Amino acid sequence: MTKNAQLILDIISHSSEHLTAEQIHTTLRKNGHKMALATVYNNLAQLHDEDRVRKVCVEGYPDRYDKMTRHDHLVCRVCGKLTDICFKDLTELLQSQTDEKLLSYDLQVNYICPACRRAAQSADTTDL
Repeated sequence: MTKNAQLILDIISHSSEHLTAEQIHTTLRKNGHKMALATVYNNLAQLHDEDRVRKVCVEGYPDRYDKMTRHDHLVCRVCGKLTDICFKDLTELLQSQTDEKLLSYDLQVNYICPACRRAAQSADTTDL
């Protein structure tokens, strides 16, 4: 693994957030590392191909990167916020429903986060 890839992997591994490439780039620069944004993207693609990081895609939002630990995500349909959630491993159940060998699965459960619900409720009361 290259030095740049290791720096990026360390940032993802120590973050409690689901970071975009731009956020990773900003963190690198704050820590004194001069790395081009294109280099960040290239290294993220390589780390993803090597199954060292998860790429989380939410329609309408930039891709975000996450640790490879087994977990799923709640996705706010209003603001795109990602929240980790842990369900029982569904691999066996899913595998029983197909004749094909499953490699992995990525479960995203859509909801409206508390902040967006509060904002919608506030907007409803101000319209009265």
